[in-house]
Amino acid sequence: MADEIRIKGLALRCIVGVYPEERREKQDVVINVALSADLDAASRSDMLSDTVDYKAIKKRIVAMVEDSSFQLIEKLAGRVAEICLEAPGVKAVEVEVEKPGALRFARTVSVVVRRP
Repeated sequence: MADEIRIKGLALRCIVGVYPEERREKQDVVINVALSADLDAASRSDMLSDTVDYKAIKKRIVAMVEDSSFQLIEKLAGRVAEICLEAPGVKAVEVEVEKPGALRFARTVSVVVRRP
């Protein structure tokens, strides 16, 4: 079983959607990320250099999302996954992107992508 670092409830705003009314103003999205990594060395050493720098990953995700303009949350999730996999020590990632209010009567709609 792989160790994980989770970033939960990252609330951001971006242009996302296929309909004209969705493309006029930024909308809320919520991102959850599970980073698979070997955390054994860090659990023994207590050193940042032995783990995944999740703050640096979060900063890259925020910068990309806030400047993005995707039609699909699937594409947004895939791009977040790519950013995570570029980070040293990340072996695999699961990304969930939620789009609150996308459907009437539903709290949210989300997609989940997993990349090795």
